[in-house]
Amino acid sequence: MRVVVFEAEPREQQAFEHLKPGASIRLVAEPLNADNARNFQDAELISTFIYSKLDRSVLEKLPLLKFIATRSTGYDHIDITYCAERSITISNVPSYGENTVAEHVFALLLALSHRLIEAIERARSGHFSPDGLQGFDLASKTLGVIGVGAIGRHVIRVAKGFGMEVLAYDVTVDAGLADQGGFRYVSFDELISRSDVVTLHAPASPRTRHLLSADTIARMKDGVVIINTARGSLIDSRALIQALRSGKVAAAGLDVLPDEPLIREEAELICSIFCNKHDLRDLVADHVLLRMPNVIVTPHSAFNTREAVSRIVDTTVTNIEAFMEGKPQHVVGKSASPT
Repeated sequence: MRVVVFEAEPREQQAFEHLKPGASIRLVAEPLNADNARNFQDAELISTFIYSKLDRSVLEKLPLLKFIATRSTGYDHIDITYCAERSITISNVPSYGENTVAEHVFALLLALSHRLIEAIERARSGHFSPDGLQGFDLASKTLGVIGVGAIGRHVIRVAKGFGMEVLAYDVTVDAGLADQGGFRYVSFDELISRSDVVTLHAPASPRTRHLLSADTIARMKDGVVIINTARGSLIDSRALIQALRSGKVAAAGLDVLPDEPLIREEAELICSIFCNKHDLRDLVADHVLLRMPNVIVTPHSAFNTREAVSRIVDTTVTNIEAFMEGKPQHVVGKSASPT
């Protein structure tokens, strides 16, 4: 079968070689998009990361496509309705870095609480003084965890090690997990009103879009800190900027932004298709956040450790092998069987 791996790095070549001799493998550095899709019309199986936007306009150009192996847990970049119409199977990587992303959450939080970026820049400039760099302890603070999946649970375990009180909100309540982990499930409103720090671990969906909006941010504690390593669409960027400027939100640590693909390839803004599909005010807001002194932004790199990337690639390879053997695993979307 003809397999094309997009957004691929040379180091991944060896892992995908395991698919031979049953497959012809092609590694492509750039994302799959509407402009280059016709170059891969013979692809039967594809693997992408999140910067390949697999909507109908792209997938229609791949007439032989049978299977998509996304190298991510989320699959909001894939048109699952169209895939169901075409009987295209989708598999994801359900777990690869719960500890990895949780560690990044606290890397962002500690960098904010100890004002590390400012402190490092000051020391390097020769101004060796702590004046004006006072931070805050994590111990005794209340952490609000929105989304208690694999990553959220690991965040809770780490938070307890710092001596934090933990409140959690999830659509599914697991009382046994709460007892074991030493945290409490509360309503969304109670969580946002009581938490000193709010960290997001929910999937992107129409229901979670702008979960943190001007309204919800207004109901938070004054001086709250917000961490987002999930999806950029969970926060209304313009509302966050206003709250950061007013001091309602003291600081934010963001590994994701709503329009990060456009930030990566701004030259594409000259194309009318992008001007039509994206609100340029959101893109401007993203750029404002990148430059605010009380915001730390990392380039969607929370997952990016040697160990986690290796787990992602290994699971993707086994997903492809399972599909080729007629026993697809980790199937998601409308083609997934109910569990």
